[in-house]
Amino acid sequence: MSATEQDLIQRARKGDQEAFAALVTDHQLYIYNLALRVLKDEEEALDIAQETFVRAWTALPNFRGQSQFRTWLYRIVTNLCYNRLPGLRRSLNDLGDDVISELPETDITFDNPARGFESRELRSYLHQAMDELDENYRLLLSLRYQNELSYEEIAGTLNLPLGTVKTGLFRAKEQLRRALESYQELSWTTP
Repeated sequence: MSATEQDLIQRARKGDQEAFAALVTDHQLYIYNLALRVLKDEEEALDIAQETFVRAWTALPNFRGQSQFRTWLYRIVTNLCYNRLPGLRRSLNDLGDDVISELPETDITFDNPARGFESRELRSYLHQAMDELDENYRLLLSLRYQNELSYEEIAGTLNLPLGTVKTGLFRAKEQLRRALESYQELSWTTP
């Protein structure tokens, strides 16, 4: 947590609404995007984001700083998503506690400008495939890759065992890998 953020938190805890407004500005896009990724509804995501900050303002005196502020906010937003999608918590817990080694991360870079179109098309297909995943997988992927939380931070945010987080991310990436294989087969066979 940066010194500026710590200062804003301290001031907000003392009732400084401008300091809290600055914290909201810093985090609102991430909170909204996380809610949108899970709920797949813009209005629901806006409601959840707003409610997240209302709850954060009310509970700010209880924030002890043992985790990062953003992790604390993510916990609030995910709990609100659990309330909107009651099956989400159960399906996350049903993932199991198997510890699976990570799939290697791939970094695709394109030197050829002609492949830029293919890259955009592939990215679009990937987003579509992500939208078709179960909400528990979308949540895990969003926390890991959009919000860049570590496995440990995700486990803490969702109150899940670390192995469950690893298993869930492994399975989500496997489903995306299969979707991308289908895309590649389709693009190779289409003239």
